[in-house]
Amino acid sequence: MTDVTALGELLVDFTYAGSSANGRRLFEQNPGGAPANVLAAVSRLGLSAAFIGKVGRDMHGEFLRDTLMEARINTDGLVISDEAFTTLAFVALGANGERSFSFARKPGADTLLRAEELPLGLVRASRVFHVGSLSLCAEPARSATLAALDEAERAGCVISYDPNYRPALWDSEEEACRQMRSIVGRAKLVKVSDEEAPLLTGFSETEKAAAYLVEHGAYLAAVTLGADGAYIAAQDGGCHVPGYAVEPVDTTGAGDAFWGAILFMLLKSGIAPENLSMNAAARFAEFANAAAALCVMSRGAIPAMPRLNAVEKFMKEKEC
Repeated sequence: MTDVTALGELLVDFTYAGSSANGRRLFEQNPGGAPANVLAAVSRLGLSAAFIGKVGRDMHGEFLRDTLMEARINTDGLVISDEAFTTLAFVALGANGERSFSFARKPGADTLLRAEELPLGLVRASRVFHVGSLSLCAEPARSATLAALDEAERAGCVISYDPNYRPALWDSEEEACRQMRSIVGRAKLVKVSDEEAPLLTGFSETEKAAAYLVEHGAYLAAVTLGADGAYIAAQDGGCHVPGYAVEPVDTTGAGDAFWGAILFMLLKSGIAPENLSMNAAARFAEFANAAAALCVMSRGAIPAMPRLNAVEKFMKEKEC
């Protein structure tokens, strides 16, 4: 049995890392992709994780496969393909650590995952099955994602969902909304950023967006608010959980660190998702905010995911 299995994009984030001697911008090769980032967070915190997706048979695909293995993430579901190049994302950072993206994905190998390539045994043997929305952008990955969700539901897995909207990867905002909303009712654990909330729910107000997700079947809904922390909701209500004040270096992967920490706390608690209370969810979010704060203090996503002892030490220091 695997604690968390995720399906979706695995890519290279080329993150801005200063300038060369002649003034040219330098980009650092960092492993990324939101579903893989979540798994790295889960694994670093001490649970088992497995990835399902596709990369190209190229230097970047090899780098990503090796990164997952080093992070103790099961790669039995990783397909190495000759069909297309590994997806690349170039990430520019602003003065406050916020990001802008440029993608090389026309197509990228991750979009070519097929339903017949799914390791269904791995899906069925998952306590939590996690997906994003970028695997819904195009076929055949969309059909593969839906087939995997069908299998996970039949097996009684808890479905986790983070839409992780990237405008440049969709034909239109309308198509993105349609596809992103198509699986909302299937997910019992949902995380969305404050910027994505209106696209997924139709509500820009944080509390209304979280309530919408709970009303549509989520046992736990989180709306992340950047440095302000998160709004967390369960069936008995919702509340704001403040974030931790830190100096950000790179916000890439912060939401994934948060969500991986939420999944860790839920699985370690032994609480069945349907029995989760707002107070318990708020405790999970406090821990998750600490994990996210540690993540943004380093560059990259997977390399920046904190270990359990680091999160616990950070929280104790902040209490003093």
